[in-house]
Amino acid sequence: MAMESVAFVAVPFPAQGHLNQLMDLSLLVASRGLSVHYAAPAAHVRQARSRVHGWDPKALASVHFHDLDIATYESPRPDPAAVSPFPSHLIPMFEAFTAGARAPLAVLLASLSATHRRVVVVYDNINYFAAVEAVRLGNGEAYGLQCVAMSYNVAWLGAGPGHQLLRDHGLQCLPFDAPMSREFMEYMFRATVEARDAGGVARAGLVVNTCHVLEGEFIDAVAEHAEYKGQKLFTVGPLNPLLDGASASARTVPGKTRHECMDWLDAQPPASVLYVSFGTTSSLRGEQIAEIAAALKGSKQRFIWVLRDADRADIFVESGESRHDKLLPEFIKETEGTGLVITGWAPQLEILAHGATAAFMSHCGWNSTLESLSHGKPMLAWPMHSDQPWDAELLCKYLKVALLVRPWEKHAEVVPADAIKEVIEEAMITENGMALRERAKVLGDAIRASMTEGGSSRKGLDDFVSYITR
Repeated sequence: MAMESVAFVAVPFPAQGHLNQLMDLSLLVASRGLSVHYAAPAAHVRQARSRVHGWDPKALASVHFHDLDIATYESPRPDPAAVSPFPSHLIPMFEAFTAGARAPLAVLLASLSATHRRVVVVYDNINYFAAVEAVRLGNGEAYGLQCVAMSYNVAWLGAGPGHQLLRDHGLQCLPFDAPMSREFMEYMFRATVEARDAGGVARAGLVVNTCHVLEGEFIDAVAEHAEYKGQKLFTVGPLNPLLDGASASARTVPGKTRHECMDWLDAQPPASVLYVSFGTTSSLRGEQIAEIAAALKGSKQRFIWVLRDADRADIFVESGESRHDKLLPEFIKETEGTGLVITGWAPQLEILAHGATAAFMSHCGWNSTLESLSHGKPMLAWPMHSDQPWDAELLCKYLKVALLVRPWEKHAEVVPADAIKEVIEEAMITENGMALRERAKVLGDAIRASMTEGGSSRKGLDDFVSYITR
C-alpha cells in the first residue's frame, strides 16, 4: 500500500510553545509525503498558523487543519502581580479543552480510520485523552510528543538523592510542583485521572524534541529505565527550522513583509546585540520591567527587547492599551540608536540566526532554548515557571552556555538593575562572555550537524517515519 495510506494526526496542547512544536513536526512529516492532520480548537489552529516562523507560509498547504469544537471559556488578562509566575489565567481554557476536545477528536479519528490503513496519533504528553482515543481504533497507534528536555525526566527518575547523572554534574532539581501553580497541578491531576479511568493506555512510543549532542547521557538513562521499556524512543530535535545567519538577514518569505527589526539588525556590528524576551506565558511586574529598562540603558549595550505580557487564552481578543505605555516613550527616547523595543510579535528565529545577535536573555522555555542553541547563541537565564528552572540548571551547569540572571527561588523578589547590568556586561564584554559565546557556537554547529544527512536527529526522524509507515 502507498505511503498516503497512513494518516498522521497531531494533537497539540493549546499553549504557544506546545502548538509550535507539533506544527514544526507536522510540517516535517508532511514534507516526507504523508497525509498530515493537525487538530486543535479553532482559535488555536488560527494561532498556530499565524505564528509559524522559519517556514515558507506555502508549506501550510501540506497540512489538513481540523477545528475541535469546545465550549467557550474565559480569556482574562494575565496578572503580573500573581503569587506564582505560572500563567494561571489560562486554566479556564485548559479545562474547556480537556473536557471538550475528546469527543470531536474521536469523530475525526474514526473517519480517518475508515479511509486509512493506519492512524498515527502524536499527542502532546499532557493530552493523555488523545492516546486513549487512538488506541480504541483497530488500526490506531499513539505516540507522545515530549515538548520539554529529556533530562527533565531524569530529574524525576532517581529516588532519594536523585539520579547518578545529577549527582555527577552537581545538578539540582526543584520539587515537581514548586514552579507550577496549585491550580495547574490540580488540573493536571484531574486530566490524567479522567483519561486513566477510561482505560490505561499503552502508547507505542515517545517522540522527543531534543538531540544527542545536548542530552545524550540523559536520553540513554531514560531509554534504560523500566518505565520506558518496550516503548520506541525517537529523538528528532530541534524541531525548529535552522536558518542560516547570512540568509536570515536577507531572507524575505514570499507573501510576508520583513519585520522592521531585521533592517535595524542589519545595520549593527557582528555579535553586538543582546536579544531580550520572556516568551508567551510570562508577565513581569511593573517594578521589574523598570529595573530591566534601567539595566539595559546603563549597560550601554545594543539590544532588542520584546516587551509584551503573557498571551491570553484567545490571542485574538483585543487587548486594549499596553500597561507599558507610560514607561516606553521616555525609555525609547533615552536609548535611541542603541536599542529597539518590540511590543508585538517578534520574529525570534530570524533574530537569533542573525549575525549581529550575540546572546539571548530568556525565560529558558525549551523552544527558546533550542532555538538559541541551534543558532549558536548563549543565554542569560531568567527562569519563570514549569520546566524552565530545570532548563536554566542544564544550560548553566551542564552545557555551560548560559549565565544565571536570577534563580527561580527568588521569583517573588525584584532583581535590581545593577545585578542585571552586571550579567549583561559579563556576557557582552568580558573574556568569560567571549568563552561562553565560543562554547555556544561550537554546540550550535554540532546541533546543526545532527540535523543533516547521517546526523542522529535526522536518523531519528527517518526512523520514526519509516516505523509509522511500516
